[in-house]
Amino acid sequence: MTNHYQQAQQHLLENHYHWLVTGVAGFIGSNILETLLKLKQKVTGLDNFSTGYQHNLDQVKAAVTADAWANFNFIKGDIRDFVSCQQACKNVDFVLHQAALGSVPRSIEDPILTNENNISGFVNMLVAARDAKVRRFVYAASSSTYGDQPDLPKVESVIGRPLSPYAVTKYVNELYADVFSRCYDTQSIGLRYFNIFGPRQDPDGAYAAVIPQWIAALIRNKPLYINGDGETSRDFCYVENALQANVLAALSTNSNAINQVYNIAVNARSSLNQLYTMMRTLLIDQFPHLGEYQPVYRDFRVGDVRHSQADISKAGQLLGYDPTHQVDQGLRQAMEWYIQHLS
Repeated sequence: MTNHYQQAQQHLLENHYHWLVTGVAGFIGSNILETLLKLKQKVTGLDNFSTGYQHNLDQVKAAVTADAWANFNFIKGDIRDFVSCQQACKNVDFVLHQAALGSVPRSIEDPILTNENNISGFVNMLVAARDAKVRRFVYAASSSTYGDQPDLPKVESVIGRPLSPYAVTKYVNELYADVFSRCYDTQSIGLRYFNIFGPRQDPDGAYAAVIPQWIAALIRNKPLYINGDGETSRDFCYVENALQANVLAALSTNSNAINQVYNIAVNARSSLNQLYTMMRTLLIDQFPHLGEYQPVYRDFRVGDVRHSQADISKAGQLLGYDPTHQVDQGLRQAMEWYIQHLS
């Protein structure tokens, strides 16, 4: 574990703040909630259950003490409704804005819905946070912002043209956060997530992310589809690293760190073929049917970037970010949860 993160955790154990986590019933949001409650923080959560689940909140409740759970207040509401955003921001110190409609394919199918959630909802939250005078607004940005920029590793200051409506919305978030800092003197930090994975990530549904989808297919002995030749690569980042980034971004006292965007990843690349091999290896002892198992290759997916890898030096220098989990370590931890919940 990192020195900066250890110090931040110790600070939270000794100082109690009020946090708002939007998208709290989602995969990343519920993991943030669990972390904050274990650090004795007061948390308000906002979610409309469009992509989050009650069972994620139930699992957090089971994982923390009754006293910790008593520090959580849940609001069922939608970021597209400004009144809900205002209510959620009341008396809040820090906003960790995770609510969004993810998925490149979904945005291509329904750009209007993606825009309503990811841009209109984002502006609602920015305005509500500004009016409530929250100390800092930390938001989930996206590696999709790099678009067709070919250089590796990706550096925050150099982006290309977006390749999907989703990518457009996440870039617009960064522009709005920057303009709000100039016009209203607000403090915000954007975290460009690179393929975050871990416990509670939904394996089902048309827009499930690749790692939970594949784990479910392997465990259930269902077809596993690899888009293209399997040499497409990503900087897969375990959720624990994202939790660290959110806490460090909220608490940073470095004035140079504020109103910036950061890559949150591990600065490594795994191809889809490598990812498949790692997963199969981790599962084969418990699921003998995988001895004969073969993936199914199909066409490349529209809007997909071929390779992605993050330069994380900016987050390291300005926030003290230092990932604790490489992809293999993260997969091992995530696998325990998926085996328990899927098999």
